[in-house]
Amino acid sequence: MLRSLPKLSPLLCSARTTNIPRFLANSLRFVSSAQTITRTKTSTGRIAMTIRSPIRLMSSSTVSSITAEDHVQQPKLLKSTDDDHDGVIVEMDQPMDAATFVLILRSSISHWKQLGKKGVWIKLPIHLASLVEPLVKVTTLISFWYHHAEPKYLMLVYWIPETANTIPVNATHRVGIGAFVMNEKREVLVVQENSGHFRGSGVWKFPTGVVDQGEDICVAAVREVKEETGVDSEFVEVLAFRQSHKSFFDKSDLFFVCMMRPLSSDIQKQRLEIEASRWMPFEEYSAQPFVQKHDLLKYISDVCSAKIDGQYSGYSAVSTSSSFSDQKYYLYLNAGALKSSL
Repeated sequence: MLRSLPKLSPLLCSARTTNIPRFLANSLRFVSSAQTITRTKTSTGRIAMTIRSPIRLMSSSTVSSITAEDHVQQPKLLKSTDDDHDGVIVEMDQPMDAATFVLILRSSISHWKQLGKKGVWIKLPIHLASLVEPLVKVTTLISFWYHHAEPKYLMLVYWIPETANTIPVNATHRVGIGAFVMNEKREVLVVQENSGHFRGSGVWKFPTGVVDQGEDICVAAVREVKEETGVDSEFVEVLAFRQSHKSFFDKSDLFFVCMMRPLSSDIQKQRLEIEASRWMPFEEYSAQPFVQKHDLLKYISDVCSAKIDGQYSGYSAVSTSSSFSDQKYYLYLNAGALKSSL
């Protein structure tokens, strides 16, 4: 089609007049100046006109350009945000069938690889749980793995480069507190639990609990005392802390012993977890066989006794800020020793 065009059929009109009919004249105005018009007179007295129009051939590069611009579409990519360590974070939200998801995911990984990205984090909410299997079986060479789970989502990760994986593991520690609450009578607030290891043991112990996500240690101590005994209190110091391992689903555990000052005295025990609660003379608490038998509890008792006698200083909470964030932080330090040194 691009090599030649057939000649146009002659346009015939009556020769009774030397003027070209108006409709033909109007048509000829449409013909490009680059075209050639030839007039010949036939034996019958009619005028025959032939119109020849040259054809410009498009180069192969022009055709390729049109094809690339008009027919090749960019592959769809997953919407992502950059993290602080040359990785990307994808927060899935819209439903998508597995086949389409895998195609878009493979294109996205290829794109991120070209950009030099490393770790890929994909956050799947519960309503997209059907995409878990496609993620862990993208290809024989690409497969995501579980990183952590929360009540409303599952986080999966993948490491793009062929280097050692430096993606940090999931949270390794659980944080707990024990509250040493002593009044002016040298009595300590103690409880007996109706669940857990101490259920039915008859042991009196300090109120304890787990620090919630986003909760400060000093705030958690106040909350736990209130929840278990109904007593209001304020945080004074961290007296000591203990680290243990494989304590909760193979996680490590940090336990902080906090000294508290009571702001009320009436006890209203929590019925769900607490069997009994009372104010007990510190010497009676410390003399319990269970406390004297176990090194950890004996050390905690000795620390509390030294604090009562003014021979021990713990770590108070000092509100601080950081150049990396606008959030406020608590730094726990020995304020008395620091003041003396300055």
